[in-house]
Amino acid sequence: MPDYPYALSSKLPRTGVTIFSVMSQLAAAHGAINLSQGYPEFDVPEHLKTLVSAAIRDGHNQYAPMQGLPELRKAVAQLREWSTKASYDADEEVVITAGATQALFTAILALVREDDEVVLFTPAYDCYAPAIELAGGKPIYVKLKHPHYPIDWTEVRKVVNRKTRMMIINTPHNPTGAVLSSDDLRELEHICEGSDLILLSDEVYEHMVFDGLKHQSPASNQSLAMRTLVVGSFGKTFHATGWKTGYIVGPAQLMNEFRKVHQYNVFAVNTPVQRALAQYIEEAPEHITQLNAFYQQKRDRFIQAIQNSRFEHVKSPGTYFQLLCYKAISKEEDVVFSKRLIAEIGVASIPVSVFYHQPEHHHVLRFCFAKDDATLDEAGMRLAAL
Repeated sequence: MPDYPYALSSKLPRTGVTIFSVMSQLAAAHGAINLSQGYPEFDVPEHLKTLVSAAIRDGHNQYAPMQGLPELRKAVAQLREWSTKASYDADEEVVITAGATQALFTAILALVREDDEVVLFTPAYDCYAPAIELAGGKPIYVKLKHPHYPIDWTEVRKVVNRKTRMMIINTPHNPTGAVLSSDDLRELEHICEGSDLILLSDEVYEHMVFDGLKHQSPASNQSLAMRTLVVGSFGKTFHATGWKTGYIVGPAQLMNEFRKVHQYNVFAVNTPVQRALAQYIEEAPEHITQLNAFYQQKRDRFIQAIQNSRFEHVKSPGTYFQLLCYKAISKEEDVVFSKRLIAEIGVASIPVSVFYHQPEHHHVLRFCFAKDDATLDEAGMRLAAL
């Protein structure tokens, strides 16, 4: 095709190919162990695959209701009550989505207006800011404090004002693994008091919290729950990221606005997968209750594998990511160093500086440990050889 001959003004002029695609492509080109992109190496539970196949064979292949199958919405409401003690009406306050990213994007598009300000905590997952900009809003950045990445609530107070429409919370946090505490929720409650601020809480790693810590959702606080939308991911929970199925829950008034946009940018989500998930959650609840221990073992194995290396680390409190600091190995910026790791030792990671609005260089890389034990052992051996 010839070059496009007409004037075109990009709505996202600073946005290019994501770092996840870049690093995965480099990993494939070099035959490297890919610990960059956040997807499990192990398979979906066999029984869940059987249930999906059965749903397809039994003819559940047409449109689901716009807000999701009733049985899966009911299962989500029950899961949320179990995990956070928050009660949701399955008909009015739960929507099944085409993955968590779609839920986040739709919530922002539905609720953020022209010139509204939205508070983000950096390093931040890379889908938040573009969605805010497309909605006409303005991202306001608050930096988490390296190396443990807590929220500095004094800094938050400085940026919250009458223009602040939304704050995006991510716990457990991608890319750092940090988790909110009950003290954080109290600070958040004080900041929100007397305002119309909406909380959008990205909790896709809620079942991956380690060392006896408890997942702290804003929805578990009665005052905050009234202003909070919570996003979850079946893909993360059931090792099925390629199925792109998630959910969002929240107060009826906010969810009503969400559905107005959802019905036009997605309408309905994969019917046989929804049916299978509803059945599997009922039949095998132990899968979810055992995830914390399962992923803590993976984290500990990876840390043990790099124990004799020159990398420094703080144990990840949650998610399936572990940060490693390489300042004792190299003074290179993290993008350069991460690419060299792929080419020279065959291990792919994600440089953490790319999660900042204005890159910060703490010489830290993010590694995904949702991998088979043999993969973690081999990656650790290669990293320890540096």
